[in-house]
Amino acid sequence: MAENLKRNDGLPPAMTRLVKELSRLPGIGEKTASRLAFNLLNRPRDEVIALAESLLEMKERVGLCAECFGLSDAPRCRICDDPQREHDLICVVEGPADLMAIERARTFGGVYHVLHGAIAPLDGIGPDDIKIGELLARLRNSEAAVHEVIIATNATVEGEATALYLAKMLKPIGVMATRLARGLPAGGDLEYSDSATLSSALSGRREL
Repeated sequence: MAENLKRNDGLPPAMTRLVKELSRLPGIGEKTASRLAFNLLNRPRDEVIALAESLLEMKERVGLCAECFGLSDAPRCRICDDPQREHDLICVVEGPADLMAIERARTFGGVYHVLHGAIAPLDGIGPDDIKIGELLARLRNSEAAVHEVIIATNATVEGEATALYLAKMLKPIGVMATRLARGLPAGGDLEYSDSATLSSALSGRREL
């Protein structure tokens, strides 16, 4: 009989649903989701509405830049549209969080290309599964003659494999490929690197 009883956590259904949805987010367990839910419950109504509206706006308006595949709420992102940027210098990163990390260092004046992943054969991810083809097409069709591509993939096995593959693909089209200097820790992600380390890695990049 007891096993047929529904689990009752003492929360109203609306709170239970909110906790369930919050716990779907990465790094958010049930306890953290519960604390967030109670915090939201105790906040003024206008703050909760503002949060809900910002989430909906983000989902409806934010997509990928047609040129670099970074996050944008317009066909082209502000970086790609900026005439002050060095459009003949492209920094290739694995994800949007890596792009933001380099931007925070405030030492890079070029533009970006976001791969949205790295080559990982064991996980079934090959060159065609990330934005490598789009990068090569961009280089061939770019109005600005790109003279250098900085490969800023993470210092992981997958990141290194992606960097070597890119370097191999870039040589036939006459574009110099450089790699970030080893100021970045092996196995680390750009997203979690501090600005000084990223600045040093950018300035000390080497040709592949």
